[in-house]
This record gives sequence, C-alpha cells and structure tokens, in this order.
Amino acid sequence: MTPSRSFIRTTVVAVITVPAMLLLIACQSSQQQSTPAPAAVSSQAPSTEKVFVLFEGPWAFAPDPKDAGSVVAIAPRTKGHHDLFVKASNQSTLASGTYDLSIPAHTGSAAATADSSIAQIDIDPKSLQGALDKKSERYVVRLPKPEEYLVAARSRSRLGTTYPPDASTEKDYASAVSLRYNVSTLSGFSLSGTPDSGSFNPFLLRVEVPVIRFVIRPSLDDDPKDKCDGHSRESFHELTTLLGLTLYVDFPDYPPDCHSKDPQNAHPAKAQVSSSFNRLVALLTGNLTELPSQSASVSTDGMLFGGLSKATDGLRGIASHFAVVMYFFNMPQADCASPHIILRPTT
Repeated sequence: MTPSRSFIRTTVVAVITVPAMLLLIACQSSQQQSTPAPAAVSSQAPSTEKVFVLFEGPWAFAPDPKDAGSVVAIAPRTKGHHDLFVKASNQSTLASGTYDLSIPAHTGSAAATADSSIAQIDIDPKSLQGALDKKSERYVVRLPKPEEYLVAARSRSRLGTTYPPDASTEKDYASAVSLRYNVSTLSGFSLSGTPDSGSFNPFLLRVEVPVIRFVIRPSLDDDPKDKCDGHSRESFHELTTLLGLTLYVDFPDYPPDCHSKDPQNAHPAKAQVSSSFNRLVALLTGNLTELPSQSASVSTDGMLFGGLSKATDGLRGIASHFAVVMYFFNMPQADCASPHIILRPTT
C-alpha cells in the first residue's frame, strides 16, 4: 500500500470518528442534566391538606365506647332548635339518630389534643352510654379520632357544678368546635347512618373547600328585650340533662333577675307567655300542641287565637305561606353561646 493511500484512509476515519464522539458526549451530558437525582425524588413528601369538621350548637364530644379509634359528638334534639343539618358543597337535614362520617385516608398522630378553652368534664361511662341510647332525644355523629380539637368560636361565660357558677370560673370558653384531619384528597367523604325512625340513604359529601359543618340552629332568636341570653342557658341545660351532668353556665354583665328566669335554676320564675307573633306562627303552621296554656290574664288574646284556630283549612293554608314568609324575615341569626364540652369517661 502506498503512503499516500494510507494517509487518505487515516484522515477519513478521523473525520468520521471525532464528530461521533463529540455527539455522544453531548447526549450523555444532556441526559444527566434532565434526569433528577434520586435523592431529590425521594425527598419529596406526599401532599396533604387540612380538613375541618365544624360543630355548631349545643355539642359534647367523647371517646366512642365501642371503638377506640373513633369519637362521638352528641347533642340534644329539642323543640327550641331546628333539625340538625350537615353541610359541605351539598347538604342534608338529619333526623334524630346515629350517623357515621367516613373520612378518606388521613395521616398524623390522631392524638386528639384539645385547646384549653374547650371545657373538659368527667362523666360516668353509664351516663354516657345512657345518653347515646336515648332515641328521639339526641343526635349522635361518629367519626374517626381527630388530630386536634380546635376552637371555632368563643364566648365569655362561667362554668361550674354549683348554681350560679362562681365568678372565678369566668373565661372565654369554646362555643363552637372544629375537629382537624390531615388528608391527601378531598374526595371520599360520605355520611351513613340510622335515624331513630324512617330510613336514611347514605350519600357522598362534596368537599370543595376543606370544611364540613354539622349545625343546629335555634328556632327563634332571643327576645331583643331579654338581656339574659335565655336560649344559650336553656341549650346548655338541655345538653347537661341529656348527659346526666350536674353542671351550670352563667354569663357576666347580665341583669340580676336573669337567674330567676334561668331554666337551670331549680326554682325559676314562671315563664312568660310567648309573644303573640311566635304564637301566631305556631298556630298557622299547625304546631298547636306547642302553644302554652292561657290564663285569665290573656283571655282576650286567647279568644283571638281561639277564633283563628277554627278557620277553614283553606285559610290555614294561605296563612301558613304568610307565616313562612314572616319567618324568613325574622330568621334567627344568633348562635348558641353555651360552652362545648369534651367528656372524659371515668374508670
């Protein structure tokens, strides 16, 4: 082979090989830059979101006697309140009964720690079970043990085992409580249950913002002339009666005669006759059994309502629509100011 031919062949090989090597090096460098390091991938924590289950009304909370991983919320069903309703993006009214809130997989310690503003009271396990068993007199919501009990609203009050509670017990107690959960998704919340009468169809709760509310509203506002916050006193009395607790609430800066009208008082003054408007609403909507008995002092008023009670069914129907309209113009706005309670079953 001649030297010139050998030189040409060597030159051609070099021309082909060098660019190929440069291209290979560039590709490897690009792959190294675009591929994340294993350590970076493994350090990413799974996303979580806080969800709050909020309870408004006269509620108490306790460990579930039948499941150590669950808690129960319990409230009295009374004539002074509307029926319980649950609300997320959708909502449903709930009759008295026992309901189970299912929550998607959640993480955390489930320590169920509680804010110090939430009153914690000892209760005999038999009293707790007795309250849970009182059909038609209570609402029960069973749900997983939460991460934490948080204050959603506060009210200045006094709390004690003697009436009236001593002024030394006064502080801002929680009057609405929220249970917190850490979840990885807002899908999978559902409610099932067994009402005390009738049936209940389980349904999915659409949780688009991280709040689910269980709400019991008062049927009517307190009389504006009544400065005693009688509704909150009565609500707390109904809760403690349901639970068999000797416990009382009082509020500061109220007129001295509030105690004489307080339903918690063993010897309260006679309740005043309901206002004419409230009695009219009861009459026109058919709740005649809830009207108070009339005395001679209100004979004229009794004659008026007695005459109306004999009106025809057609007139009652028209009047009922009127009553509904009037009700919405007088929709109750105030929440219960009575303290929520965490119950500690004694051993």
